[in-house]
Amino acid sequence: MPELPEVEVVRRGVERWAAGRTIASVDVLHPRAVRRHTAGAQDFAARLRGQRLGPALRRGKYLWLPLADEAHAVLVHLGMSGQLLIQPVATPDERHLRVRITFDDAEAGELRFVDQRTFGGLSLHPCTADGLPEVIAHIARDPLDPEFDQAAFHTALRRRRTTIKRALLDQSLISGVGNIYADEALWRSRLHYDRPTGTLTRPRTAELLGHIRDVMTAALHAGGTSFDSLYVNVNGESGYFERSLDAYGREDEPCRRCGTAMRRRPWMNRSSYFCPRCQRPPRTATTPPLTPGRT
Repeated sequence: MPELPEVEVVRRGVERWAAGRTIASVDVLHPRAVRRHTAGAQDFAARLRGQRLGPALRRGKYLWLPLADEAHAVLVHLGMSGQLLIQPVATPDERHLRVRITFDDAEAGELRFVDQRTFGGLSLHPCTADGLPEVIAHIARDPLDPEFDQAAFHTALRRRRTTIKRALLDQSLISGVGNIYADEALWRSRLHYDRPTGTLTRPRTAELLGHIRDVMTAALHAGGTSFDSLYVNVNGESGYFERSLDAYGREDEPCRRCGTAMRRRPWMNRSSYFCPRCQRPPRTATTPPLTPGRT
């Protein structure tokens, strides 16, 4: 799944090209791409026709295009392979083109939603008074948000009976952090992914948040992390932050801090990458509960 930096790169591109333009037509080429719009593809297209788009917005990993003249927004779910591309009108259709949005200004090109695996999609939702689509109103602010409450985050961490990486991936606690940038920030903080949140002091939490912000800012400057051609900006260009990753994907490579071979461990249907020397597991590391009937 794309994380905050990748979604922010897309948001900036969409805002530059699409904000303020009026939709002339919407062509849904695959109904699964609008399955989260419960009224169906025809309703989705009809509701957007003639609407003017406002500035693209984001919270954490979630991107939406507000309608300028009513309190609704198009929520964009990129899923595993979704792409929002701005293409000239005459550009041949992409193989996995799912939705095409054309504007009344032909020079604006087309906004295309391309999704190879069809896990993502577009949907129209009413917005709260704060301007968030109602379906994501529960999502917490992200660490790059100026209104992110660091003290409240620390208090919430201390109250949770969980481990630090699980907490970082809890989008109701802190949004935008996924598997890649969690591993990167934990490596920079010298914290093991299984460290209980209740053991973190306020200075330690502040240090971790600082590393999260630093790694995400660096990834933004590099256009995000692209391990294959699926993660691209609106011009179809891949980011190159994967060249700067210190932890994620570096199993058996030397730690850039101490030279110890990096390790990978299965974790919640994902993988965690860490340095066994710099990020020593806590003595109270959690273990899976025993299966009933086994010892």
